[in-house]
Amino acid sequence: MTRKRRRLYFVVLGLLALGLATGLFLYAARGAVVYFCTPTNLQAKDKGCDLTAGRQLRIGGLVEEGSVMKEGKLVNFRVTDLTAVLPVTYSGILPDLFREGQGVVAEGRVESDGVFHASEILAKHDEKYMPKDVAEQLKKSGQWQGGK
Repeated sequence: MTRKRRRLYFVVLGLLALGLATGLFLYAARGAVVYFCTPTNLQAKDKGCDLTAGRQLRIGGLVEEGSVMKEGKLVNFRVTDLTAVLPVTYSGILPDLFREGQGVVAEGRVESDGVFHASEILAKHDEKYMPKDVAEQLKKSGQWQGGK
């Protein structure tokens, strides 16, 4: 076997190993992918957003004014992008910045009852933060008050 042929075998084996490693990584990471959706995306089943029961999602929007109802640790509220509304329930301690009219991102699942059951709530951390999809939806509805 010549040096040139041996080198070719090493390159081919290296590329196969790299391809196999990439394939295994992507296979392992597929369960960790969480889609971000707005209430309008969910209604339109847009951008991979659908209301399949039990599917892990992140939703974003504004906490609708007058919708927050607390019963001990259980909190019910509605998230809106000023076009569509999605009811959310969460059991746990809310972030300090959580309040009506403010931006929120919730991670969880839509169950068969049509309610989004959040496992984690992230509140807007400053005046400039707004998820891109939510900002676009607010611009479309004419309610955008941000700088961009």
